[in-house]
Amino acid sequence: MPLDNDGRVTRTVRTGNPGLNARTFLDLPRPAAAEDRMTLEGTINRSFLLLVVLMGCALWPWSQYLHSGSAATVAAPLLIGTFGGLVLAVIISFKAPLAPYLALPYAACEGLAIGAISAVLERRYPGIAIQAVALTFGVLAAMLLAYKTGLIRATQRLRAIVVSATGAIMLLYLVSMLLRLFHISTPFLYGSSPLSLGISLVIIAVAALNLVLDFDMIESGAAQGVPRYMEWYGAFGLLVTLVWLYLEILRFLGNARQR
Repeated sequence: MPLDNDGRVTRTVRTGNPGLNARTFLDLPRPAAAEDRMTLEGTINRSFLLLVVLMGCALWPWSQYLHSGSAATVAAPLLIGTFGGLVLAVIISFKAPLAPYLALPYAACEGLAIGAISAVLERRYPGIAIQAVALTFGVLAAMLLAYKTGLIRATQRLRAIVVSATGAIMLLYLVSMLLRLFHISTPFLYGSSPLSLGISLVIIAVAALNLVLDFDMIESGAAQGVPRYMEWYGAFGLLVTLVWLYLEILRFLGNARQR
């Protein structure tokens, strides 16, 4: 196994999460003071704070749409949240030291977008949002339990499979968006057929397995004693996966109700 500059063993870890990449914790300085190092507790606390901010910001477009019933009321939050979140995610992914300053705005943007999308689907399919939230946290708890008990291990083979599958999914979505620009539909992705629902379940499974890689990446960073700002970076990366998982579950439930 590779050694760091202090002679300690390090792990080369990979994840399909764009917020946590293959060399996230390698090549980083190791602070001498313990209080300047990343910890699991610190990362958990920051992850919880990001979730609170996300859910708090999601309530605004949610309440506005459900009160007025007009899609125009959530158009601005959806645009700001989607593009603002994308820009912030790209910046944080390439500039990890900025995570303490940009992770909270990112969570706020994602909250605006998720609140808008959830409200529109909630009006069409009553109860769908709470079902998606419950399933998302249920999957998170299940994957964390499986990881901590060793039922699922973040082996090199699992990492390679999940990273490849995540990349293929992102490519599929990109191709689908390009086809839609030319008015070519992709019903196998967005329809309610058994094939579409099956593909959606596979995507949900891949998103769930990304959580395992995120857990392993965060645990590795804490064990290696990387700088404390990486707590925000790790929390950001975990939130990226949770948002993806929630949206996939929401899409699956919406498609299933069309049948």
